[in-house]
Amino acid sequence: MYFKDIIGQQEIKRRLTESAKKGIVPHAQLFYEQGGTGVIQLVLAYARYLNCANPSDTDSCGHCPSCAKFNALAHPDLHFVFPIVSKKEKKKEVCDDYLPEWRVLLKGQVFFGLNEWLDAMDAGNSQALIYSKESDEIIRKLSLKIYEATYRILLIWLPEKMHPSCANKLLKIIEEPPANTVILMVSEEPDRVLGTIQSRTQRVNVLGIKPCDMVDALINKEMLEPAAAKKIARLAGGNYLKALELISINIENEFYLGLFKEMMRNSWARNVKGMKASADLLAGIGREQQKNFFAYCQHLIRENFMYRFQSDDLNYMNRQEAEFAVKFAPFVNERNVFELMDELAKAERHIIQNVNAKMVFFDLALRITVFIRR
Repeated sequence: MYFKDIIGQQEIKRRLTESAKKGIVPHAQLFYEQGGTGVIQLVLAYARYLNCANPSDTDSCGHCPSCAKFNALAHPDLHFVFPIVSKKEKKKEVCDDYLPEWRVLLKGQVFFGLNEWLDAMDAGNSQALIYSKESDEIIRKLSLKIYEATYRILLIWLPEKMHPSCANKLLKIIEEPPANTVILMVSEEPDRVLGTIQSRTQRVNVLGIKPCDMVDALINKEMLEPAAAKKIARLAGGNYLKALELISINIENEFYLGLFKEMMRNSWARNVKGMKASADLLAGIGREQQKNFFAYCQHLIRENFMYRFQSDDLNYMNRQEAEFAVKFAPFVNERNVFELMDELAKAERHIIQNVNAKMVFFDLALRITVFIRR
């Protein structure tokens, strides 16, 4: 990972490269992100830059032996610490036991969170921690002689997951690390990191990705149309991981929009036969999708109610939804919006409670016939 691959964050990149060129490198830094900005990749680009033999003013050279080893995430002077699930029966008790899975995740996904890492570990319902035993591994690694780098790098992802005994053991080494050792921590909840560790690190707050940078990335990397990219960038609020989720959700929402249209048209026309056919269809899509469908319906009712104000700041609909709203929005007003939302919420609760889905959807369609004509 290089600085050029990081979306946005120009100011932080400039600060990191300038401090490295001046040789002013804090020995312990705590990078904070709220999620979805790719900070761990930014920190990897920084670690590469610190050890690059021929760095430019803005990035690593990409050709020296150090850069080559960083490409494989196998540099002998780069050490990783991250939350794991201990599996003694499989002899997986420290981070190094999960290095193959960790490297695959880092190479395959620029943006990921704890959930993606838990899936990669096949953790099931187990909670991930940085166990006490890891502190001994860290001390051992940092006592080794630097092999072929300027700096020995220790990258700790989610230090808030450190067991208290592990965190306390690391205090001394964080305060006075071996010569030419740089400890880089990446946290999503820095206030949960041991206070004495926080006080011994330089904090770097990484803000959300700027809308203009997000739009450019969505157009060039995800091949979105400019209008769609702008809409998703606004909804994502600087979180690229959320933007990717929204792209996936939009595909699912096209299916839900068709079902919503059919349900509303049948209720307006009082087409009992159509209501029954729609209920049969919706009953067959599975409980999770049914719950997602109701959440989508409530979102769409809200958006159509707000559509009348003709304010882009108030509406969060895509192009297909907005085209439908031109005709449907007049039927959602002060006389029925609360009843429609209440009925949808009630139907969602019934699905969660495993009430017969056909009955739930058919009854909902009948009730909507009363409210939709108000």
